[in-house]
Amino acid sequence: MNPALSPHAALIVVDVQPDFMPGGALACHEGDAIVPGLDALLRARRFRHVVATQDWHPHGHVSFVDAHPGRAPFEQITLYGQPQTLWPAHCVQGTPGAALHPDIDWSALDAVIRKGSDSAVDSYSGFRENHGPHGVRPSTGLAGWLRERGVDEVFVCGLARDVCVLWTAQDAADLGFRANVLWDLSRPVTPAGDAATRATLQAQGIGIVDSTVFAG
Repeated sequence: MNPALSPHAALIVVDVQPDFMPGGALACHEGDAIVPGLDALLRARRFRHVVATQDWHPHGHVSFVDAHPGRAPFEQITLYGQPQTLWPAHCVQGTPGAALHPDIDWSALDAVIRKGSDSAVDSYSGFRENHGPHGVRPSTGLAGWLRERGVDEVFVCGLARDVCVLWTAQDAADLGFRANVLWDLSRPVTPAGDAATRATLQAQGIGIVDSTVFAG
């Protein structure tokens, strides 16, 4: 069966927000290139279940480089025993850069999962926050939401392919879902890591597919 027609498949659109577009606070490489294709996919209503994640940080978030005087953007520190990249301030709650991208028809959405709202914990995956001070990764509730609707397979797209898309797909697989990444509808922070991202996905049995599989 074409997975696009399966009631057991869901589309997860990760962090397609203006701050991750060229000219934004934390621009992804060619991030705006996915907007037309994603808009067309959502308008086609090929998935019964569609979820978007939305980075939604308070001012002074622990992941922001400004919260760590003397540090440089993209420098990596250790936080709660785990590596933490220090990002330029981005997707601050209520700002235009944190909105879902205005050039996409979001009317097919069933739910929006906001993440990164805890000022002390970063959050890449749509399923679980990063490690916090207690050494655990709190759930966002997305896995339960999907299971309640009979979803057993997810297709992940959005930004950034080497961070939040990757973590979301990895968590989906780890939590028992068949996981796939729509490669053409995702972009990385920098393309230098694309080979490593692809190798990681393949090693973990996560599918790499093109959105044209849902055409027609």
